[in-house]
Amino acid sequence: MIPAAPSRKLSIVIPAYNEGATIHLILDQVKAVQLLGGFTKEVLIVNDCSRDNTEEAVQRYMAANPELPIQYYRHEVNQGKGAALHTGIRKATGDYIIIQDADLEYDPEEYNVLLRPVLRGVADVVYGSRFMGGNPHRILFFWHSIGNKWLTMLCNAFSNLNLTDMETCYKLFRRDIVQGLQLEEKRFGFEPEVTIKMARVPHVRIYEVGISYYGRTYAEGKKIGWRDGFRAIYCIIRYGLFK
Repeated sequence: MIPAAPSRKLSIVIPAYNEGATIHLILDQVKAVQLLGGFTKEVLIVNDCSRDNTEEAVQRYMAANPELPIQYYRHEVNQGKGAALHTGIRKATGDYIIIQDADLEYDPEEYNVLLRPVLRGVADVVYGSRFMGGNPHRILFFWHSIGNKWLTMLCNAFSNLNLTDMETCYKLFRRDIVQGLQLEEKRFGFEPEVTIKMARVPHVRIYEVGISYYGRTYAEGKKIGWRDGFRAIYCIIRYGLFK
């Protein structure tokens, strides 16, 4: 039984690039979830200069759903997912920040799974692992999963952590800690960079919980590719060894 806590706020940072077809669906899910422990929501959408109707879809949703507090930001030049996350993290005012992709691969109902270690007072950072078992997991790409696990192992070697899923979208941070990091990576290198830098924060308490994963194919809009894998290796070595 998790004890009730004074009202606190969860900032939900959503980077969006060409997600006009699905962003209203993920926002419906975000709106529907009831957070544990007296947490309220703050949604921050960062449109990374989409070329589709993402902006119109967000504005239409905001007008039709004023009860969901949404802050909307737009990059005038496409900079990458990491850059969008930098903007959202910088603008967030909640006690904790969670990252939510604008597609439908992750289930906002599981925010509470990540919040439980926080509410028990044992965690400052919580990662949602797609590989811990016991949760629905769409079967897709063998080499993609091998790449994820190999990058996680390499990141663990440099950070001295024992994560099972460093590349997960669902990362929950205490706001003051993550805002105190100097983050540089503007694309998918954000994942290893924030993990390695977070591991170096004195006395930080990092937890990992199992989550579901409803992955997309590339035909359905998945964006990460093999080049991002090589960038992740570079970032692990750069931030793990030289910084």
